[in-house]
Amino acid sequence: MFENLSEKLERSLKLLKGEGKITELNIAETLKDVRRALLDADVNYKTAKTFVDNVKDKAMGQNVLNAVKPGQMMIKIVHDELTELMGGATTDINIKNNPSIILIAGLQGSGKTTFTGKLANLLKTKRGKNPLLIAGDVYRPAAINQLQVLGQQVGVTVYTEEGSKDPVSIAKNGIKMAKDKGHDLIIIDTAGRLAIDEQMMDEIAAVKKAVNPNEILFVVDSMTGQDAVNTAKEFNDRLDFDGVVLTKLDGDTRGGAALSIRSVVNKPIKFVGTGEKLDALDVFHPSRMADRILGMGDIVSLVERAQEQFDAEEARKLQKKIAKNQFSFNDFLSQIQQIKKMGNLKDLAGMIPGMGKMMKDIDIDDNAFKSVEAIIYAMTPAERETPELINGSRRKRIADGSGTSIQEVNRLLKQFEDTRKMMKMMTGAGGKNMARMMGNMPLGKR
Repeated sequence: MFENLSEKLERSLKLLKGEGKITELNIAETLKDVRRALLDADVNYKTAKTFVDNVKDKAMGQNVLNAVKPGQMMIKIVHDELTELMGGATTDINIKNNPSIILIAGLQGSGKTTFTGKLANLLKTKRGKNPLLIAGDVYRPAAINQLQVLGQQVGVTVYTEEGSKDPVSIAKNGIKMAKDKGHDLIIIDTAGRLAIDEQMMDEIAAVKKAVNPNEILFVVDSMTGQDAVNTAKEFNDRLDFDGVVLTKLDGDTRGGAALSIRSVVNKPIKFVGTGEKLDALDVFHPSRMADRILGMGDIVSLVERAQEQFDAEEARKLQKKIAKNQFSFNDFLSQIQQIKKMGNLKDLAGMIPGMGKMMKDIDIDDNAFKSVEAIIYAMTPAERETPELINGSRRKRIADGSGTSIQEVNRLLKQFEDTRKMMKMMTGAGGKNMARMMGNMPLGKR
């Protein structure tokens, strides 16, 4: 996400290194490069021009302190302007009513139904809501079944009407059921089309009028670039939606939609989809995204994800085991599971300042720990608790059982033992050493 844009912006801002002060002459080439980088990222032409003009105006009006170099000042100005371009402040979803009604809109294939399941999961687990999903897509054959499967996976009730082709009636009946059953949140999935047409617009406008939702979210596939922005504008003209959801930001996208859509439709981006898993949905923070675009990482989001998986009692138990040199493969396996729950590994690495660039050419996927887990699962319970039991014959059995080689088993055992010794020496800094151990694992390939 934004890799090419980040690289080009970084190169552009380097042009000011060594300059004594900001002048119209020495920033001309920098701003020209910045504008080109934005256009290459599929940012709307007018948006890119306005952005560069604003940066220039602010840069020329700055009194650069002796302690701050012009290049550093420009980075701050570009960061602030990127943040403003994407909305400035984080905008929360409106779910104050009981029940609150959220209407989901968008084209077919944008990820509406999947997002509906993700949103229900997020609001259930993090806001304590009791959602009801309403299957209002009566045209796509698999849509209702897909929503039912998603609802089952996240433990949320799904309202459907077999054979009905009237989305207004389905929505009304679903809302009645939600009120009768005590649901405090209703999320309505609606039909999409492969392209915008009058029938589609009339239909979703009728649903909006009938249910009077507290929140309308427009879901858009960020990989469609400027088409996403154009589609958002047409939907907004008819629906006057409250916020935008960008899906597939983890894919090979240039990011232009994320940077343009706010300025074109004047509606905030509220959520971003960052993967296929049902917990791969993040609240959109403009400032944090600007940090990542400029290669500054996103430590705040990384810490928040870690805290979601952090168990204070388990941490205390683990610290005691480390102090007694009793850290086992079962403990190690538990740490791996917590890291995997935090999200895509390459995405997590990109949140660490400077790591995004370093990881650019390294391929890390969700199966990065697969061979390590396979080796541990091939051990007996006694071997996991007491690795010292693993002799030559046991190593061969573990290698055969895990589909790996004896060399891989030996490497893991050595890394594990080295890390355990380090943890014993530095009791209380177990997390730091665990991170170092993870860094030594063969997770990526160039």
